[in-house]
Amino acid sequence: MGHVTEPVDRRRRYGGAGAPVHAAGGGAAAAERGITRSERGRILRVGVVAAGLLASVATTSAASAQSGPAAFVQAGPAATTSAGAAAFAQSGPAATTSAGPAASAQAGAASAGLSVTSSSTLYLPRPTGSHPVGTTSLYLKDTSRPDPWVPSVKARELMVSLWYPAKSPGRKRAPYMTAKESELLLKSGEITSVPPDTLSKTRTNAFTDADPAGRKHGLPLVVLSPGHTKPRTELTALAEELASRGYVVAAIDHTYENVATTFPDGRVTTCVTCGIEKNPAWWEKLARSRAADVSFVLDQLTGSHPKWKGARLVDTSRIAMAGHSAGGASTIAAMLKDSRIRAGIDIDGTTEVRIPDGGLARPFLFLGKPATYTPGEGDAAATWERDWKQLNGWKRWLLVTGAEHTSFTDLGVLADQMGIDLGAGIPGVRAVDITRRYVAAFFDLHLRERYQPLLDKPSARYPEVKHCSPETRTCR
Repeated sequence: MGHVTEPVDRRRRYGGAGAPVHAAGGGAAAAERGITRSERGRILRVGVVAAGLLASVATTSAASAQSGPAAFVQAGPAATTSAGAAAFAQSGPAATTSAGPAASAQAGAASAGLSVTSSSTLYLPRPTGSHPVGTTSLYLKDTSRPDPWVPSVKARELMVSLWYPAKSPGRKRAPYMTAKESELLLKSGEITSVPPDTLSKTRTNAFTDADPAGRKHGLPLVVLSPGHTKPRTELTALAEELASRGYVVAAIDHTYENVATTFPDGRVTTCVTCGIEKNPAWWEKLARSRAADVSFVLDQLTGSHPKWKGARLVDTSRIAMAGHSAGGASTIAAMLKDSRIRAGIDIDGTTEVRIPDGGLARPFLFLGKPATYTPGEGDAAATWERDWKQLNGWKRWLLVTGAEHTSFTDLGVLADQMGIDLGAGIPGVRAVDITRRYVAAFFDLHLRERYQPLLDKPSARYPEVKHCSPETRTCR
């Protein structure tokens, strides 16, 4: 059980069974799908600007000055490098805005380096569904296969977070991540000017181990997969939204592909894959490995001896998947491997696993940013166009004007709250609102058979969202 961990003595190069420990900082360590060379250079510059903003943000309020903000940036030399920057403060009240002039005002404040909130609050937007949200974590061990990245580890170990509708709010609000995970994530961005546990103070909207609500076999199940190097927690706002609308959501930490994953016995595995040189064949291997993880998790949640006490609530005929970046790209691989997955969403992820000539007849949604996925513009968009031709069922190609790679995750919201400019032309809270609304509409249509006109044509409520036609290479 004592394999790759974050060693107490940082001078040690190896932990446990001798697999290398990586801090997942610069270079190829943070490589990820869905980002271009020009974007990477811009985000690196944003990281420098963000560092310069820290002092001014810290003086925005007395509370902010006490806790201190932090910024982190991840980047590397590969064309598919991921980068993200965010600033963080300690906990406080929870509130959210949706759109319109107020959101634009927030964006202006953020770009000026001013705190969006009136206090030092760091929080996730409240979900909009009618159910309280419960959450729990599962430790799963697949003894049928060795770990794909550390072959000396003879079983694939995974941590999974579940969110679900609860009977009532619990007494303990769930933590966003552990103090150690916060430390390693900040260290990966070489940020030492803030308390190492800063990220662990983020306020969530779910309650730990609250009693699940629902009738037997009545709840659809959605699997979420995060971007490469990113923790499963980056999709918490999306997961809470779906759970509040009556879904069970399972987000997977793909071990050794993330800067930090904490196991129940205290081990913290780090990012072995971060230091590997990336090419298309490697990204394909990653997608297929994640597909195997997803199938295993489904087995553990829906099999004859499920690992979750609320598993009886899951309707095994209504299962779907969504992911961000490498996690989004892995959705196609998972659907090809596992017919239980009825519908899928790729959020801003460049795909490598090819759909066979027979095609894929299940519903699929591409949701991304125009800078990378405008039809006819660039290699990344070409992968979506290739897949589009093989998708034989319901399909949509939607782009969110002003979005950046991290806009679809929690990072965009958290960065805005502390006045760190990620270069997005849309406020983080607005981007997350759009992401949650369209993802929920897709699953409501295909898992609940509820008509969703939002998906049929452009919406006056969400003018940022463009419906694209790859055949004509137009978006409207």
